Amino acid sequence: MADVAEMLDLLVGADATVAVAESLTGGLIGAAITSVPGASKAFRGGVISYATDLKHELLGVPAELLRREGAVHPEVAAGMAAGVARLCGATYGLAVTGVAGPEPQDGRPVGTVHIGVAGPGGRKWARELRLRGSRERIRVETVDEAVDLLSGVLKANIGEHSG
Repeated sequence: MADVAEMLDLLVGADATVAVAESLTGGLIGAAITSVPGASKAFRGGVISYATDLKHELLGVPAELLRREGAVHPEVAAGMAAGVARLCGATYGLAVTGVAGPEPQDGRPVGTVHIGVAGPGGRKWARELRLRGSRERIRVETVDEAVDLLSGVLKANIGEHSG
């Protein structure tokens, strides 16, 4: 399991904050973050944009992209991440979109997940997953992978903004 406390420590150490945009996880990432004492030092909040239209209306994901590709796409995850960072005034945005099942969505098979991170200066990072197992397992693994991606980004960038 990914270490949420470590991710929060990295954020605090970098004097940075995070906001989350969740689709298939339905708030599990925010719940994992807020389960750690002191999370308020780095966690700004989030948006559960389960419905596709909310990805556009709340987070600013281009409507044309959603029409063309559907909600399960790497550019959608990146747009969600940038949108939630902007909306919540956070240094980093962390977003997930995907198919937990039981049925495929937008032509994508169950287990297809895209994670996006948006950071300072418009920088973006992404991870694509092909997960197997139950709906619950896919959702839990998505949380772990999302926390792991942001932690990796933070570790790689710690020296860039210090000194």
